[in-house]
Amino acid sequence: MSRSRLVIALIVAAISLLGYYGSSVFNPVTQEKQHVGSITPEQEIALGLQAAPEMEQQFGGLDPDPNLQAKVDQVGGRLVAQSAAGKTPYQFQFHVLNDPETINAFALPGGQVFITEGLLKRLQTEGQLAGVLGHEMGHVVARHGAEQMAKQQLTQGLTGAAVLATYDPNDPSSRNSAAVAAMIGQLVTMRFSRQDELQADQLGVKLGGESGYDPRSMIQLMKILEESSQGNQPPEFFSTHPNPENRIQRIQEAINQQYPNGVPEGMKK
Repeated sequence: MSRSRLVIALIVAAISLLGYYGSSVFNPVTQEKQHVGSITPEQEIALGLQAAPEMEQQFGGLDPDPNLQAKVDQVGGRLVAQSAAGKTPYQFQFHVLNDPETINAFALPGGQVFITEGLLKRLQTEGQLAGVLGHEMGHVVARHGAEQMAKQQLTQGLTGAAVLATYDPNDPSSRNSAAVAAMIGQLVTMRFSRQDELQADQLGVKLGGESGYDPRSMIQLMKILEESSQGNQPPEFFSTHPNPENRIQRIQEAINQQYPNGVPEGMKK
């Protein structure tokens, strides 16, 4: 291994680590310090707006049924108006996608929230819809998109440093080290993504409860999704979210923490 190549690799790795860990911002909703690099909420909003049309096209565009869109707007608007989400700089917009087969929901940075017709029509109550939207809004207010972008920058920097340090142009077998480094980077990203999903569940409980929705509806939502997985082809939802049966206990724990004396009567189910 060339000594100069190793020195350069160490410098690249050090710059990547300092760029990621050298600064942090405080999130008033999650009460946590976050590493989001130099990404601002205004940039998150702009990125989300730019990506929204392409995302819509991947799912057949927007749903033509105005009643479905009005229903989602109503519940989403209540969540924004009555919860901590409305006190953030994010500009929430809710979209029903014209895909009756796919069962999925997701959010882009900045406040663009999507739900497919396939998932929407499986929901039985307004509270369950609030659970879906609250979960996705949780991703936005927790700045998970900005965190993932910052982590990706870190992963790319460290991967590049590892490749540079181990690659020998005179030894074809050294190319395998680059593949291993890239695989490790992907695994790190997946682990963080799972943690983000669980935190979004907790925030869904919080945002829904603040808006008057019974947080126990989220448990019923998980059961509906679990039942949907009994077929030969699991819902697309599971490719981006942890399995529901592994989340119900965590959601119950979040409910118990937020309502130690029990969920108040009269909340909308």
